[in-house]
Amino acid sequence: MSQLYWPIPKYLSIPKLSGIAATLVVSFSSGPESVCWMEETRMQSLSQLLEQAKMGGVAIGHFNVSDIVLLKAVCSSAMDVQVPVLVGVSEGERRFLGTRQIAALVRSLREEYGFPIFLNADHAHSLESAVEAARCGFDAVTFDRSALTLEQNIYETQLAIQALKAINPGILVEGEIGDIGTGSEIHEAEQQEPRRLTTPDEARQFVEATGVDILAPAVGNSHGLVKSMVAGTTKKRLDVALIAEIKRAVRIPLTLHGGSGTDDGDLREAIGAGINIVHINTELRVAWRRGLEEGLCEDINQVVPYKILPRAVEAVSRVARSRMELFNSGPMGFIVKVVTETGV
Repeated sequence: MSQLYWPIPKYLSIPKLSGIAATLVVSFSSGPESVCWMEETRMQSLSQLLEQAKMGGVAIGHFNVSDIVLLKAVCSSAMDVQVPVLVGVSEGERRFLGTRQIAALVRSLREEYGFPIFLNADHAHSLESAVEAARCGFDAVTFDRSALTLEQNIYETQLAIQALKAINPGILVEGEIGDIGTGSEIHEAEQQEPRRLTTPDEARQFVEATGVDILAPAVGNSHGLVKSMVAGTTKKRLDVALIAEIKRAVRIPLTLHGGSGTDDGDLREAIGAGINIVHINTELRVAWRRGLEEGLCEDINQVVPYKILPRAVEAVSRVARSRMELFNSGPMGFIVKVVTETGV
């Protein structure tokens, strides 16, 4: 049994006992629930939570946002399900939102609610982009030079890690190898040519040479959705055996990019085989658009944004919650207990 302790989020409005600070206890257990009692707490780091996820056979959801609607939906869903969450912003999303501005927003949510909400600079394709995110206080950076040869990718990732750790020694740096495509959007059809998957030997060489904290391999995953996936008639399939081989080769946290549209059974098996972070983006974007359209159609004369946008928040929240629950469905998932007194 291992447990994580977080301060109670303000939104729970749990009354405190006299002189005793209320506490959240996260237990990992496959048997009868066990509760520990504490007065003082400290929020776990992202690195510690990834270790706990590995022990529990679960994954932390990584959800990309590009506006306040998506951010509200993702963070409120995480607090509803009571699981830690990674908020991701790609280079395009950072340009739209502002790198410093999204960092300030996520930091304010984490501080106000005392909840483990972390921020990742998704697919930083240049050292300049990665450094900007680190200086703005991001918790993690996905430094993506996977389009290069393995040797050049290793070299540039080494330089990035040195620069980023000099800014913040605690920042987590993820590297990527293999071909998972580009564009978290709707594509006409799947790529005809077979994608280049990551081999266990490549993964081992990359991790040993760079010292990355997290690895994002290509294991049948791909960015975006094709139209048949949006319609629900087809699903992405993963090479779960390859994931297990790569995990044995590198023994560090693994990220699955392009998780949207993936078969649920494959996702469960992938997490069991060693995936610790799962990225979801396009599914949220589809839900965002559908929810916005519903809000606009309810009253064609309505022009007040905060009366229209809740439909989009609700639509995105439904998708985010379902994914969080799936990622947390392992044998020893995150279980958050509310504690309001001390004892044993």
